[in-house]
Amino acid sequence: MSTNPIITLNIGGTLFHTTHQTLSLTGPTSPLSSLPLPSPSSPPPFFDRDPDLFSHLLSFLRSGVPPPPSLLPSLLTEAEFFSFPPPLLFKLSLPLHFNPFSLSPSLSLHLNGRDRISSLSVSPSSSVLSVAHGCKVTTFTPSLLHKSTVLTPLPFIDTVLPLTSSVAAAGAKDFPGLHLVNLLETSPPTVLHWAPHPSLANSSTVLAIGYSPNLLFSSFESCRRNSNAIVAFDLEKFEPVLEIGRKEIFAAEIDTAIPATKLSWINNLGLLMAAGSHAGPAGFSGYVKFFDTRANRLAFEIKEKNVDCFADVAASDSLLSVFKVGVSSGDVYMADLRKIESFDNWTLIGEGRRSGDMKKKEGLGCKMECYEKNVFVSREGEVEMWSEAAMAEEEKRVMKRNFMGRGKEGEEKKKITQLAFGGNRMILARKDEMCLEVWQS
Repeated sequence: MSTNPIITLNIGGTLFHTTHQTLSLTGPTSPLSSLPLPSPSSPPPFFDRDPDLFSHLLSFLRSGVPPPPSLLPSLLTEAEFFSFPPPLLFKLSLPLHFNPFSLSPSLSLHLNGRDRISSLSVSPSSSVLSVAHGCKVTTFTPSLLHKSTVLTPLPFIDTVLPLTSSVAAAGAKDFPGLHLVNLLETSPPTVLHWAPHPSLANSSTVLAIGYSPNLLFSSFESCRRNSNAIVAFDLEKFEPVLEIGRKEIFAAEIDTAIPATKLSWINNLGLLMAAGSHAGPAGFSGYVKFFDTRANRLAFEIKEKNVDCFADVAASDSLLSVFKVGVSSGDVYMADLRKIESFDNWTLIGEGRRSGDMKKKEGLGCKMECYEKNVFVSREGEVEMWSEAAMAEEEKRVMKRNFMGRGKEGEEKKKITQLAFGGNRMILARKDEMCLEVWQS
């Protein structure tokens, strides 16, 4: 018998002939890869799908060449039906060019339950969107046409990050462990821990999650709030390989008590950005640190001990810069990562809005994200976008501001609480709303 038998399929009344080897490319979870060997006494397996679209899928499997862009949305839906693996789905979901100036609201994604949205993130490798609301994680496929919701042991999820199409990392500030949630099954999640001391094993909580192409990072804080560290796990076996920036609280040194609440990987520099801030009787204070994970050392630190500490901070891999929005003024500042070792002070971009009264906290609650060569800042119900302007002098960087999502005069939109980007989309979550707002270019 041939090791690569010919298999006949009935797709919507049309017969297709292909090989077992071709169908095996669809992965172990696909019904196409587990079809029985052909038998003269049994009819061809039947699938009630569009034969024209299936013809393009077969051609894609054989050649590896993506079909024309006009067919991608329909073929992505078909590929999701047949449970294609993430690498193939990613090829079929290659987005159109992201044009921030043409972004407009396109659809709403409704979630199950009545819990508020606490975190959302898009995987750059698989284009999967994961949303945390209450104790649940809802995941949307790249086409956004299919979703699945799973319950977790966490009473409330503060941060979530999709790692693959089937696994997401989730953590909470008041419940121990970094939970690796299986998005396809109801099996208990794998839980990763950090033990600052033997007596405190399996008790540290999670404040932030990030990852590089090879490592998963988690910011842990001990249950007693007297020590914290960033732990790096390998992405294959999820075993701890590195402890980064461990801090123990001594006496009244408040700065050592601030754990990292935002982690970002800067791939072009091979640095991990970790940022954290604290509001106390003397005002806001915080830090932005850059770690060289290969040498496990602190490469540089920006200390925030002034009245305009950051409300949020974001690093841009494309612009090789780090940006912050001031908690008091609401102004946007920039620091060039190419010259970070000679950093003296933040550079204000734009005209600024600082007033004499710094007690207004204009930037409190603002969210900031960098995507491609743009910086996005949420201000109440609107999004402010900063883009680099082409200048004759290469050393001089000038950013221009645009506003997005402004409603009609007198119309008030609910405050934006979460902001994420992926492909040619911007995804928003608003206060007290149980759905996501998707903008597409």
